[in-house]
Amino acid sequence: MKLVEHFQHGLDAPICLTWELTYACNLSCVHCLSASGRRDPRELSTDECKAVIDELQRLQVFYVNIGGGEPTVRSDFWDLVEYAVDHRVGVKFSTNGVKLTPERARWLAATDYVDVQLSLDGATAEVNDHVRGPGSFDTALSAMGNLADAGFTNFKISVVMTRHNVDQLDDFKRLADDHGAQLRITRLRPSGRGADTWDELHPTADQQLQLYNWLVEHGENVLTGDSFFHLNALGSTPLPGLNLCGAGRVVCLIDPVGDVYACPFAIHEEFLAGNVRDEGGFTRVWRESDLFTRLREPQTGGACTSCSAYDSCQGGCMAAKFFTGLPLDGPDPECVKGNGERALAGVGAGVPKPDKDHSKPGRKRVSVPIGWGPPEDATASTPDRIPDRACDTSPLAGFRP
Repeated sequence: MKLVEHFQHGLDAPICLTWELTYACNLSCVHCLSASGRRDPRELSTDECKAVIDELQRLQVFYVNIGGGEPTVRSDFWDLVEYAVDHRVGVKFSTNGVKLTPERARWLAATDYVDVQLSLDGATAEVNDHVRGPGSFDTALSAMGNLADAGFTNFKISVVMTRHNVDQLDDFKRLADDHGAQLRITRLRPSGRGADTWDELHPTADQQLQLYNWLVEHGENVLTGDSFFHLNALGSTPLPGLNLCGAGRVVCLIDPVGDVYACPFAIHEEFLAGNVRDEGGFTRVWRESDLFTRLREPQTGGACTSCSAYDSCQGGCMAAKFFTGLPLDGPDPECVKGNGERALAGVGAGVPKPDKDHSKPGRKRVSVPIGWGPPEDATASTPDRIPDRACDTSPLAGFRP
């Protein structure tokens, strides 16, 4: 049996999982997959988090991707990282860099089994800050410098590809190389606040081809995970990575209140499998939930199975289809054969919306028009999406980068 066929039927434990420790965040990115901003008062306590880590150790989960929100704003974050490492659960955490001081960078460089993923969505402040908020580029750049100065090598610079930064791929790679880091690029999904901005932000068809060609030529040391397997239909050279939706099979998400979802990009009751606070904990959810059992059954693939590219793309991304109103056995909305575009033309009202929103009060809907370019007065025309209080009950209250 091929490895991918083994994965299709699910594993006794996830290879890795994503764990959002908090929805609190000092930023308000327009494409945030979890619509983060405010802390949920029901989030797992320190002891509950340690109990989950104990369970992951028993399951022999290789590592956990910790995110949010901004996970480092939790007062117990560094203690939880230490606890996980001490219990042989590796940690890769995503951050905007706000807490990565020189002292903390030195601590991380001396700590085994920890990796850092810095979020950046533009190789210049003009492009990045229009999506992530004023000052966020400088914050990330400072954190990169602190990690590099501390000798922390191969940390990740994580970029969500949009139509405004595809042309900056060479610049992103150069930025990573200059800091002894590794570039990681991921796909924009219409999840969370991204559901409101996906139409305006996702790369065009020409840019999809540009991205594929760049990865074929320059992507030897660039991480993509399973983000771009839908692009494999563009050429004879397959991109590295698993060309399979691993939702509920090899990966899943634990959210701040302990809810377990099949996929980090599918935070919706349709993909809710259970809660770690329930009897049997995470193990029972992973091994016995009705949802995960269904996802591990043979999938039909619908009309896509008749396409010559089906073996390469496997029908694309479940979350991208769901949040654009397409059937799960239909084409990916960014299908490079044009099938997704034709299917989207037939989508009517009633497109599913993310059913959780932790955005800060008073947050304005931000338009990111297709023809956007750096304005003459970027400060005056860039919306200020950082309110007076960075997040409810947050140690960053009043913070402004």
